[in-house]
Amino acid sequence: MCVRVALSSKKFAPSFRKSSATELGRYHGPRKEILKEWRLGITVIEETKENGQRYPSNPGSVQNQIMNALHLGERGKASNLLSHIGYKNHMLKPNNFVKILEYCAHTPDPPFVLEIWRTMEEKGVDLDNKSHVFVIQALCKGGYIEQAFNLMNNCGESQHLFPSVDKYNIILEALAKLKDVTYVGKCLDKMEHDMVGKNETTYTELLKLAVLQKNLSAVHSIWKEYAKYYNFNLISLREFIWAFTRLGDVESSYEALQQLVDLVFQGGFTIKKKAEGNLVISRLDVPIPFYSNLEWDTCQKVKVGYGLDSKEVVKNPNIGLVMRILKLSFADVIQACARDKNHELAEQLFLQMQNLGMKPSRGAYDGLIRVLLEEKSLHDGMEVLNMMQKRNMKPLDSTLAALSARCSKDLELNLAELFLNEIIHCKTPYPYNQLLEACDTLDELERGVEVFGKMKKMKVAPNIKTYELLFSLFGNINIPYENGSQESKPEAAKRIKAIEEDRVRNGIQHSYTSIRNLLKAVGSEGLIDELLNNYLPVAEKQFFTPGPPIYNIVLHSLVEAKEGEKAVNLFKRLVSNGYRPNDVTCTIMIDCCSITGSFRSAHGFISLMIRSGYPPQIYAYTSLIKLVLELDDFDEALNLLNQATSRGIQLDAVLFNTILNTASWKGRIDIIEYVMDRMHEERVPPDAQTCIHVFSVYEDCKLFDTAIEALQVMSVNMLSKQDIEENGSIFVDDFIYGEDSRVELKAVDLFRDCKENVAVALLNLRGCAIMGGDRIPWLTGQSRWVRRISDANWCR
Repeated sequence: MCVRVALSSKKFAPSFRKSSATELGRYHGPRKEILKEWRLGITVIEETKENGQRYPSNPGSVQNQIMNALHLGERGKASNLLSHIGYKNHMLKPNNFVKILEYCAHTPDPPFVLEIWRTMEEKGVDLDNKSHVFVIQALCKGGYIEQAFNLMNNCGESQHLFPSVDKYNIILEALAKLKDVTYVGKCLDKMEHDMVGKNETTYTELLKLAVLQKNLSAVHSIWKEYAKYYNFNLISLREFIWAFTRLGDVESSYEALQQLVDLVFQGGFTIKKKAEGNLVISRLDVPIPFYSNLEWDTCQKVKVGYGLDSKEVVKNPNIGLVMRILKLSFADVIQACARDKNHELAEQLFLQMQNLGMKPSRGAYDGLIRVLLEEKSLHDGMEVLNMMQKRNMKPLDSTLAALSARCSKDLELNLAELFLNEIIHCKTPYPYNQLLEACDTLDELERGVEVFGKMKKMKVAPNIKTYELLFSLFGNINIPYENGSQESKPEAAKRIKAIEEDRVRNGIQHSYTSIRNLLKAVGSEGLIDELLNNYLPVAEKQFFTPGPPIYNIVLHSLVEAKEGEKAVNLFKRLVSNGYRPNDVTCTIMIDCCSITGSFRSAHGFISLMIRSGYPPQIYAYTSLIKLVLELDDFDEALNLLNQATSRGIQLDAVLFNTILNTASWKGRIDIIEYVMDRMHEERVPPDAQTCIHVFSVYEDCKLFDTAIEALQVMSVNMLSKQDIEENGSIFVDDFIYGEDSRVELKAVDLFRDCKENVAVALLNLRGCAIMGGDRIPWLTGQSRWVRRISDANWCR
């Protein structure tokens, strides 16, 4: 035996000075030196020596040194000290380990707790209930759930341990934090077996687990069982409101919220804040009996009205905490209204908050703005945003994201980008995707590049929707209706490759839409080799059998690129592999026959369509007419037109334009006027291409007055009857005869509102007015040109 001295803490020094001589005599060495050491505040620690190492013999001292070693991160030293605890056959008790276990429970350190547990078993020390709780806490916090259950089984093997609801609550709490619902049933079964009952904490944890499981019926079951044994309080109602709103039950959350409001204004309760930050109601929580498992059937909902109360707040020393609970609950329900698209209830709850004297939180504003943007208009959302700004409240990122998305939907791109730039932390690519989609709609390529760059800078992870839009937006270099050129093809190939590499780098699999947009982008630029050799194999590998839409895109691209032979070869390969073409496939191949010049093959595809259960529709007739016109057979083209009409097929401008295009090119005014009379008779409105074909043929033949009159009639027919009735005077004053220098720009803006035909019609009519045309013939049937071509075709 030897003696080592160590500096003691100052708080123990007075007790050492009062020690008797008899106590001091227990230590070896000169008494005067020991007295002197104690007066200096030095503790004498009994040590033993083994293999050249010194170890404290006092278990209490070892426990403190182990904790110090753990605190310093010296796990090896702590394990070494633990192995020598209780040396010289000191009688060990659970109390000699409890401080270490408590420390490990808060850290947590499950592996060291298991090491302590083994050491205690080796030295014959049984856990007491206090130590038992700390071990369970450490294991549960560290995710060692199975070991915690095994430890609970020890309760039946030891006379010193007993199961309790608090121990099981620790396990339930850990399961909720770990988002692990696999052990919930096992835990409830053991609680029932051990007859520990449930308390309010149990219900709180079960609510969290039910939300994790997205089990609304379980939440209703917990509500019913809780109501049998407890009176609802502020905390429990707050927890139920949270659960109902997370699972989308707005009606039940509203009912619970109104109970909470009534309870707050009744008063008579005390709220305390625990050290961990949790709020609790000061009252005795006695466990209730455990009657089997909870009922998991949905209880009947209570129908409630949406009444609003105006009350005075009861004075309460905890009013700050109380109002915080109330504001959070209101915000939760209002945000649930946003998800449920219930703007009426959201607005009423927002008004109720104000009537009760509460200033709505940012969360309440967030829910209200989002539901107004979704269900009403951008204007309604902006009005509430202005209310926030008057109170100097900064919107939540989710509010800004919703505002940006709605602006994108309304094609207010500048405003959408402004809100997007104000977001600090964006968790979802949704607002970026909405803006990219708007850029795609308006063909604003440069802005789309900036949006994607901002997305990268903010480190917002793209999803498959992002890549679907990128392929659609960046896959085509040319303006709409323009084919790929030698200059655009390399740039398009470079962009498409960069997007594809970025997708692979982010580990995102192609969707059907993304691969379709990719193939469409490659095909529209005429990148045939890349289409067949690179990207089509990717689609076939991922989807195994991509299906008609994918193959139709590829075949259509080949036909558009005048690669008839390659289209035929691909079609033969597909059919030999068991591919069954649909009506669109056959129509594309009929179009392909116009390249090969085989009318016989076209009839073969018509037969294939009929055998496959696809009677020829408008697209098939359009392709057939295009083919016969390639053979310069106008009579057969008109016969096909009559055949389509007799079969009751709804004709469109594209079919008529197919004939008009060839007739205009060949200067066949007779065919032009016959087809225009048929369009008028079938009530098929013309489009921009119709106007070009008809006007051009008259202009080429020096029939300028007729060209202007025909253009006026066609342009009026491009406008709907509703457009003329509602906006006729505006069209005349502001567009057709307007003297503002920005008239043409205003008309072009209609393109951005997806009103292409209206824009073309107004620009045409303005041009006719400038060239000296007659007053606008709103009643086109009275036009001399219309009557003349009608009379001529009656004789045909």
